[in-house]
This record gives sequence, C-alpha cells and structure tokens, in this order.
Amino acid sequence: MFRQITDTVFASPQIGTDAIAKAKALGVVRIINNRPEGEEDGQPSGPDIEAAARDAGLDYVAIPVTHAGFSQGQVDAMLDALDGAGGPVLAYCRSGTRSTLLWALARAKAGDNPAVIASKAASAGYDVTPVRQLIDMLAAGG
Repeated sequence: MFRQITDTVFASPQIGTDAIAKAKALGVVRIINNRPEGEEDGQPSGPDIEAAARDAGLDYVAIPVTHAGFSQGQVDAMLDALDGAGGPVLAYCRSGTRSTLLWALARAKAGDNPAVIASKAASAGYDVTPVRQLIDMLAAGG
C-alpha cells in the first residue's frame, strides 16, 4: 500500500485509520493528507485519520489538492511539511499520484535535480510527466 519514494517519504492511496499503526511501524512521524474532504462517497474522513494519527503520537498536516491543479501555496506548504517533519512522512490522496506530484514540485523548489526527482518517483511507480515543466521551472529558481 505504501510506496517508498525516498528514505523519508512514502506515498499512498487513500488510507484509513487502520493504516496508522503500519505507518508508525515504518518510522513515519507525520501524515500528510493531500485529499480534499468529500471527494468521493465513503471516503475516510480527514478528521478521523488526524485523530488516529495524533492518538498514535504522529503529527498530521492537511494540504488538500483538487484536480484543478497545484498552487504555489500548496507547494510551499508541502515543502514546509516535509522539511519540518523531523523524520519520515506518509503523504496520501486518492491514488498517491497528487501526493507524489506535490512532493516532486516541493523538492524542485528546494533545488533538487529534476531528473533525480523523476527517477525517484518512477521507482515508486509514479510518473511526474504531467508536472515536469513545472518541476524544471521550479528547480531553475522560477
């Protein structure tokens, strides 16, 4: 279920409260929710997952991303959530793709090499092609 992008970043399709223990066992210290509430009928609620995470001693951050795309504010929030975690993070959305793309944009803004970002995402089974131009622009300081 969890796909490892880097030593400290995992992406996942939608999780439920039952996934919190597995995340903690992997050393995850922060859950990042990139899925908007009510996107799909029957979707586990963010507040329920947040409560379970906090009960397990994990931090929780919500940075919802709709299918409309990514904003600079979301990229900045993701970069802050990643850099301020103090350990491994698990980011999730419906399929894990938006979480991975947002991670890629945040790492590009931090100056990581776009080819390395794309390779790490691909090794976890995700394709950053839809945001590759943005990755290149952000990595170049744009």
